[in-house]
Amino acid sequence: MASANILPSFANWFRVSDSDDGIENERPYVVAEWSMAALLLVMLAITVRILTTEDAADRVLPAIWASSLLIANLIPAMMILVLMARRIAKRRAEKAIAGSSGRYHTRLVGLFAIVAAVPTLLVVLFASLLFQYGVEFWYSDRARGVLENANELALGYNDQSARDVRNETLAMAGDLRDYLTQAQIDSPEFAEGYSYQVVYRQLNESAILERGDDGMLRTAVIVDPENRNLASRVTPEMLQELASGNDVALSFTDDRIESVTALDAEGEVLLYASRASSQLALSQWERARAVLSDYDELSGRTRSLQLRFNVALYLVSLLLLTIALWVAVKFADRMVAPLSDLVGASREVSRGNLATRVTDTGARDEVSMLGRAFNSMTEKLDDQRQALIRANHQLDERRAFMQTVVESVSAGIISVDEKGVIQLMNSSAQELLIDDNQSYVDRPLSDVAPFLADVAQSDEGRAVVQFRRGNDMLTLAARSSPGGMGQVITFDDITQQLLDQRQAAWSDVARRIAHEIKNPLTPIQLAAERLKRRFGKAIGEDTDTFQQLTETIIRQVGDLRNMVDEFSSFARMPKPVFRDENLVDLVRQAVFMQRVANPGITYTTDHNVAEQGFSCDRRQISQAIINLLKNAAEAIETRSDSDNESVDHGDSEQMPTGNISVSIEAHENSVDVIISDDGIGLPDDHDHLIEPYVTTRDKGTGLGLAIVKKIVEEHFGTIAFATSDLGGAKVTLTFDTSISPDPVSE
Repeated sequence: MASANILPSFANWFRVSDSDDGIENERPYVVAEWSMAALLLVMLAITVRILTTEDAADRVLPAIWASSLLIANLIPAMMILVLMARRIAKRRAEKAIAGSSGRYHTRLVGLFAIVAAVPTLLVVLFASLLFQYGVEFWYSDRARGVLENANELALGYNDQSARDVRNETLAMAGDLRDYLTQAQIDSPEFAEGYSYQVVYRQLNESAILERGDDGMLRTAVIVDPENRNLASRVTPEMLQELASGNDVALSFTDDRIESVTALDAEGEVLLYASRASSQLALSQWERARAVLSDYDELSGRTRSLQLRFNVALYLVSLLLLTIALWVAVKFADRMVAPLSDLVGASREVSRGNLATRVTDTGARDEVSMLGRAFNSMTEKLDDQRQALIRANHQLDERRAFMQTVVESVSAGIISVDEKGVIQLMNSSAQELLIDDNQSYVDRPLSDVAPFLADVAQSDEGRAVVQFRRGNDMLTLAARSSPGGMGQVITFDDITQQLLDQRQAAWSDVARRIAHEIKNPLTPIQLAAERLKRRFGKAIGEDTDTFQQLTETIIRQVGDLRNMVDEFSSFARMPKPVFRDENLVDLVRQAVFMQRVANPGITYTTDHNVAEQGFSCDRRQISQAIINLLKNAAEAIETRSDSDNESVDHGDSEQMPTGNISVSIEAHENSVDVIISDDGIGLPDDHDHLIEPYVTTRDKGTGLGLAIVKKIVEEHFGTIAFATSDLGGAKVTLTFDTSISPDPVSE
């Protein structure tokens, strides 16, 4: 399993990096790997060729040749191992650190390879040379001559000793034959002469042996100080040698030289004799013979011995280099592991994970110190980021609070930078200026609201400006103040405020006028009526004139009274008394009365409900609708007079003709009453029609629409003017039905 973790699969072994830089950087190493493999195969082929040559198969290779072949095969093999170790280190580095080039790994492996390979090559070279020169010396002719001389010396010594024993045995056998002619074999004289022969000839022991009928040898006479059974010393090999025709049979034992010869012609009587040999000389002879035999045997295996030694050196050196490279890879892994953790932690920090820490091993080396410094740095960065997050959170809360405040105020607020570009616009400002849902941030203020840009550029920084939004003319009170790198412009819609102020002022004026005018009107009218009754018949010639004058006075007083009543109504509008009413019925009755009063005008009603519940003051709502219908009829009359002013109708009055449409549209939380006509239409400045004393008619008081507006507002509604589809004016009354006012007692 360990090798499986270290070595990559063969399919991926020669794969280089996918990037262009990786391909360019790895190509030389791939070429080197293939080149070294090819060189190793070539050197192996050359070596095999040299070692298997027939004429040199049994000769010792010269030392230079043998060492050169070893080094030539060892260098490419070592290079292959180094390149393999480099590739392993690079792969492990790339797995340990994503995106790493593995240079630190490869440098460590290269350093270990140099440290291990160079001494190994030198040791192998010197060991091979020493061994080869030793082999050449050991198996040279000189060494062989020394061994052969020693063996010949030992062999000559032993041959001389054997010849002496043989000659003495033959001479003693001749003498004993003479003794047997003179005395019996068992006589004392023969025994004395036999002993003399043994001592004289420096033999250690001797015996005369006779062969019995059973073929066994028995001792007849013996000279043996140790009194041994000498008949057993004669071996069948010695008897076989005598039978083959040799006069003496010799035998060499550990401590003596033995000989046997026949005393008679038939070979039935044998003489045995032995002499003790030198133990050292014999052992040296045996050793010399064994050494020479071993030397001859080794001489035949000299080439094989050279090959085995060189192969052993070859394998041991590769094994040592492999172990060194394995140690280098492991050492590089161990050295790079904390750096790998540090790189991974740095990448996590680059992704924003400041909580990443490297493992502190507690060591006191530089890498551990770097890890501790990294942990300290990330801890401080994390604390600072948390502080920034808290600060940003507080700023966000404050910004949200300020945004809520800005959005909740009714005044419009716009913030612009030093170039006049809008940076902030609250909803009130957008409703007041544009009234749509588009975003105007990052647009110049001069394009959105040029009149506010003028205020921002003015020296005073405040102004009351008017502008038209659609069909409405609005009045704004704007103020500009410095705000950081730009300005903050605030403005309020004071249109209604100004209108209310004018209405309040005109209400006071109307009340005073009504009070001052109404008092003398009654006496004037009563006086005119009394004059008409009392003096109407008394005047003769100018009766008609008198009647016309008094009627004029009475009629004008009536007009003044109507005008005073309108002033009173405008000045002292009573609080509405809310009751549940049917708005459809109210509109129908108002239309009926106006249809009777203006028979020449066509009135049409349209409503999408049969009955519309509405909480209101019946009298006031009826008054507002009637006033609007009267205005519509007067607009039609004005248009008719304008169309027919060039035509003379004599004394007859032509009835005005036209169309008035009244519709009711009910919505979820509101109801609209829309009155349209085909009269003269609206003036261009129709926004001021609802202001008191503003009128377009010669005899108008300018209070009708002001009263209508006041009634509508007190019923939680709004009034709007537009051009109708009929070509005249269109007035829309919108009432909020979601509001339930409290009933008011009269």
